[in-house]
Amino acid sequence: MKKYQTLLYYCYSHIAEAEQFAADHLKFCKSLDLVGRIIVADEGLNGTVSGSPESCEAYMKAIHADERFAKTEFKIDEVEEPSFLKMHCRYKSEIVHSGLRDTSIINPNEKTGKHLEPTEFMKMKDDEDVVILDVRSNYEHNLGKFKNAITLDIENFRDFPDQINQLAQYKDKKILTYCTGGIKCEKASALLLHHGFNDVYQLHGGIIKYGKEAGGKDFEGKCYVFDNRIAVDVNQVNPTVVSVCYNCGKTTPKMINCANPECNEHITQCDECGEELQGCCSTACTTNPRRRPYDGTGYYVKVPQPVAKKIAETSVV
Repeated sequence: MKKYQTLLYYCYSHIAEAEQFAADHLKFCKSLDLVGRIIVADEGLNGTVSGSPESCEAYMKAIHADERFAKTEFKIDEVEEPSFLKMHCRYKSEIVHSGLRDTSIINPNEKTGKHLEPTEFMKMKDDEDVVILDVRSNYEHNLGKFKNAITLDIENFRDFPDQINQLAQYKDKKILTYCTGGIKCEKASALLLHHGFNDVYQLHGGIIKYGKEAGGKDFEGKCYVFDNRIAVDVNQVNPTVVSVCYNCGKTTPKMINCANPECNEHITQCDECGEELQGCCSTACTTNPRRRPYDGTGYYVKVPQPVAKKIAETSVV
């Protein structure tokens, strides 16, 4: 049995005095000896936290006890070690950066795509009148995506609104959007509806939930995650590798960060090129004086700090 858990979650729910909430919530998470990354905004929460099963259970119980977050769904992964080194909880303008902050136009609590559970998504995805739309960034869908999915050439989700016009040819189709955990689809599907797409759906719980509840069928490659694991397996039914080495084009499932910290590009790279370039994306990056030592992983993480079993007697604020 694995010793730790990693929780992935989000919740669109208004938070009054969100900046103060972020500071208080950071203290609460530290009291539970959790590590992770949480974004707090006026519109809600977006987080991934990791720790002992007892700590994670206490955290979920506290979140659900707050009426603002009572409907929050947690995706739970069993892991060998905590998926982060430290605990961060920061206030930002959005819980996922999109530039779509006008709630009179986009408000996931009022209007968004129809939620499809994983088994429903699996049944619909191959219908002739359906288009599967990946709303994630290039480095994410280059590592893995659904079979026959349409991908967009975007570096960040904030570039998504500028791509709407390129999707106009699909307005008479059923649009099935998906992302890692579902959070991006809440705004992406709402924006599609705003622009006249009438039949819009989203994969509830994203790729992660699809893998857990539907076996990941027809998801090709691996799923990028925003923690030290970098990528996780999804497909237990018909797995395949679709990503290729950034440098030589050889098929590889391995994703790394460039060893040059001033570049830090996310790339897929085979072991041979990794050794030759010492974990850098290019020869130019190998000459950077700040280049990090390459240990074969390309993750650049230290030994995770121990997670204590003692749970502090406190409540979420």
